[in-house]
Amino acid sequence: MKDLRDFLKADLVVEEEVDPEYEISAMLHENPRKTILFQRVKGSKLPVVGNLVTSRERMCEALGTTKENYILHVTEAAKRCEGEFSLVDNAPVYERRCSSLEELPILKHFEKDAGRYITSGVVIAKDEEHGRNASVHRMLVLDGHRLAIRLVERHLHEYYKKAEARGEALEIAIVIGMHPALLFASSYSFGINQDELCLASALLGEPIELAKCKTVDLEIPANAEIVIEGRILPHERVDEGPFTDITGTYDKVRKQPVVEVSRIYHRRDAIYHALLPSSVEHRLLMGMPQEPRIFASVAKVARVKNVVLTPGGCSWLHGVVAIEKRGEEDAKRAILAAFEGHPSMKHVVVVDDDIDIFSSEEVEFAIATRFQGDRDLVMLRLVRGSSLDPSAGKTGLTTKLGFDATKPLHNLSAYEKARIPKK
Repeated sequence: MKDLRDFLKADLVVEEEVDPEYEISAMLHENPRKTILFQRVKGSKLPVVGNLVTSRERMCEALGTTKENYILHVTEAAKRCEGEFSLVDNAPVYERRCSSLEELPILKHFEKDAGRYITSGVVIAKDEEHGRNASVHRMLVLDGHRLAIRLVERHLHEYYKKAEARGEALEIAIVIGMHPALLFASSYSFGINQDELCLASALLGEPIELAKCKTVDLEIPANAEIVIEGRILPHERVDEGPFTDITGTYDKVRKQPVVEVSRIYHRRDAIYHALLPSSVEHRLLMGMPQEPRIFASVAKVARVKNVVLTPGGCSWLHGVVAIEKRGEEDAKRAILAAFEGHPSMKHVVVVDDDIDIFSSEEVEFAIATRFQGDRDLVMLRLVRGSSLDPSAGKTGLTTKLGFDATKPLHNLSAYEKARIPKK
């Protein structure tokens, strides 16, 4: 079974002792394109790995595809999710037990962060109506046995609210240290009745081996590095935040639910995966799973070729869409559809399919030579945007811009690129 170790290729191994408060984060931040393994971490017996995925190409490698074929590959994998799993005894993740969260090398990342945060934890939960859900959430360490969990109003939030309405805690398992395909699948925008672990199996090309938890009625990937079992308590809220999010700016303080930890287990020689907020890895894991949604939305109105959320837009706020233009209104329809597919997107550029959307230089060329502001700009004023955009202010409303940087069909000859003939 593929796991974190199967994928891990360290570019740098740090043998001297490092501090989980700021020091590890600083080294990861200074070396964004290097996977770093920290062998000795102050206060813990476990090593730490960070920057596990350092590029779009590396993420596609984890998913068994290329950046050009990524969206089709993932979309096809999502269609063939069959839910085949095997339960195993004596799972590696249950080889050792630790007594407290304090034994784990959980990092404090940035100066104004509220405290030490688990950032790569996949939270697994079940609901009688909708089944299993796997999703990634940040969790603030409150003490040795409690966490504050940030619940965005998505599927796990719905599971929790239903349990809370019954006056019950929601059982969860927090899994840390897995193959990137499982992290990706847990970040994918599936329907509430779909199991993200099925997508992970399809992407890996083999059923995931699961193990039964010890104190909660759940199953988790057997080859994970660490599992924290517990319950999200009903009717209890604490301050969560500030926290450095995907844009590299601080997210605000909110009242969020509390996780009560029941047990913590890990592999005999476990590796703790530290996902640095606002890093390349963070942005790829948040942004890339949204691209198939944008593609599917645009495909309803135009012949779409590819989609990317750009690094300069934090892989969240800016997108580029390539289409095969057949009608003069195709690009403007594509702009509106792209915003519908990813409501957090703030600016989108639609280009012809002769433009390499992964090249900022080519996209800028398309804007420079194929776009006129009075004719090709689409502006949506005071609409709901991303809560992660600091310029949106307290209301969360923003102005979105769409750039039609495609060639007009009635005058294609004026846009013909000069070529030197071969002799």
